[in-house]
Amino acid sequence: MPAENLTVLGFDYGTAWIGSAVGQTRTQTASPLTPIRVIRNQPEWGQVEKLVSTWKPDRLIVGLPTTMNNEEHEMTKRARRFSRQLQGRFNIKTEMIDERLTTREAWQIIEQSAQRHQSKPQLDCIAAVLITETWLNNQSSLDP
Repeated sequence: MPAENLTVLGFDYGTAWIGSAVGQTRTQTASPLTPIRVIRNQPEWGQVEKLVSTWKPDRLIVGLPTTMNNEEHEMTKRARRFSRQLQGRFNIKTEMIDERLTTREAWQIIEQSAQRHQSKPQLDCIAAVLITETWLNNQSSLDP
């Protein structure tokens, strides 16, 4: 178990919606929050600020999209930019973590549940949960 209890906000960056989730190192779990609208390539920063002020995270996590061959593409650049903007705006350590297949896994979770009516923005929040939990699991494996 991690030596300290950290609260983290995780984000699944997209061009129309950004999924968000909150997690804690103590429980090693994350929960979906609210989708954040992206308008004219800009996140609704007021929504992000509200999440940050509500949850007071110790760390921000952004999914890093790459191809299955680990090659970068346009969404990789956009997610990196979003990560830098988060760090600059909120002065909270921001990390990126591999997000390959999280959207596919989120679809599978929805299909196996009774919640098949989930919208794309809600799907993005489930992907943010998966991104956040991947980071949390990586932290627990680093502890002695």
